[in-house]
Amino acid sequence: MVGSRPMTVVNVRSRRRIWIGVLLLVAGLLGHLFAARGIGGSYIAYRDHIFGFVLLSLVSGAVIAGLGWRFWRGRHDISLLILGALQALLGFVIYLERFHIG
Repeated sequence: MVGSRPMTVVNVRSRRRIWIGVLLLVAGLLGHLFAARGIGGSYIAYRDHIFGFVLLSLVSGAVIAGLGWRFWRGRHDISLLILGALQALLGFVIYLERFHIG
C-alpha cells in the first residue's frame, strides 16, 4: 500500500488549493460588496457590484481555463486558485477605488 500514500498527499494538497481558491473568491466578492456599501449601499450599487464580480469571474475564468487547458491540463485546483487570487486582487482594487469617487 505504499503506492497509495503519495496519492493521498496529492489529494490533500489539491483540496487545500481548492479551499484557498474558494476563500480568495469570497474575499473578492467581499471587496465588491464593501465597495457597494461604501458608495451608498443602495440596491443598485449592490446589484451592479455583484454583476461586475460575476462578469469578471466569467471572463477571467474563461481566459484561465484556456491557459489551464494549454499548460496545466487536468489541474483544476490550480485554475481555481489563480481565479481566486485574481478576484481577490480585483476586489481589493475595486474596494480601494471607492475612495476616489467624487
